Amino acid sequence: MELTPVQQAFLEKVRSFAQGEVKARAAAVDAAEAFPEDLVGRLCELGLMGIPYPQAVGGAGLDTVCYALAVEEISRACGSTGITLAAHTSLGTNPIHLFGSAEQQEHWLPRLCSGQTLGAFGLTEPGAGSDAGGTRTRAARTPGGWVVNGSKMWITNAAYADVLVFTALTDRDKREISCFLVEKGTPGYTIGACEKKLGLRGSDTHALAFENLHLPADALLGELGQGFQQMLKTLNGGRISIGAMALGLAQGALDEILDVFRGVTLRQSHAFYVADMATRIQAARHLVYDAARAKDAGRDYVTLSAMAKLFASETASWCADRAIQILGAEGYTRAHAAERIWRDAKLCEIGEGTSEIQRLVIGRRLLEAR
Repeated sequence: MELTPVQQAFLEKVRSFAQGEVKARAAAVDAAEAFPEDLVGRLCELGLMGIPYPQAVGGAGLDTVCYALAVEEISRACGSTGITLAAHTSLGTNPIHLFGSAEQQEHWLPRLCSGQTLGAFGLTEPGAGSDAGGTRTRAARTPGGWVVNGSKMWITNAAYADVLVFTALTDRDKREISCFLVEKGTPGYTIGACEKKLGLRGSDTHALAFENLHLPADALLGELGQGFQQMLKTLNGGRISIGAMALGLAQGALDEILDVFRGVTLRQSHAFYVADMATRIQAARHLVYDAARAKDAGRDYVTLSAMAKLFASETASWCADRAIQILGAEGYTRAHAAERIWRDAKLCEIGEGTSEIQRLVIGRRLLEAR
């Protein structure tokens, strides 16, 4: 994959950090099920929390390709740290960048881009995951603004985020959905216990509750009733980052095998697995960066991002599974990174639209274009 000199220099910077600092902490982060505050602090110091946003608002002023490179390299070393960066950038920050008022952007973007605060995105609810249009959280008008009641679940970065972007019904009869901002500590906004997950155990994940949450009128993000469209646009971009995350995990699984068996002649069946792993990873890499380049060029990238997310996430799970198979019983233990990567990779097939949803998006768009 050809990179510009700026992209190549950026890749080398991130890879050095990921392989030198993040990878060494990955097993401990997973075992302790602890949010890696020290690593997130280093992401801030290195200017990686606002990669694709303009320098005028505190971002790095780089492109989507650079952002995807960072997510890939960090996830290659530690999935928990990778998803923290991805959720903050694509889900927590991007809606404010795309749809926020001048006042909202001025207040939040410099803090988010510097990493002074993490961002979070509240979409999923009990009974409204893949069917995001099934939102039940309701925001009712009041003379001074809004009162919100409802709940969200599986929210990444929730306990560490000072601001949450979330969706709510603003007209129940019309199924009208709008987006809002709420600051942590606002009365009526409660963060539940941290979820105990199969993988990505260092990622901060919580359920949220809104109980008579009073918000001012200017808490509305963008136009009234445009929340569903805002959410779709946010997720279309977010799929590139999940694809990049999955790509990094897949590469991490291949790295593990190449490191363990360096200088050793593999049996033919295992050599075939390694060849297939490398081939699928290369195919996934082309899809992810094709989508990133399309986004940077202002071209339609919706189908490409869905393809990238679908193929890369299933590639990550497959590569981790093959890595365990090659390692045998050893691969089933925590002696190797393969079992952790296998656990981490599964989320990529679920979060930000399941594999089934990606196939639905791809199929519909292909048929509509006929």
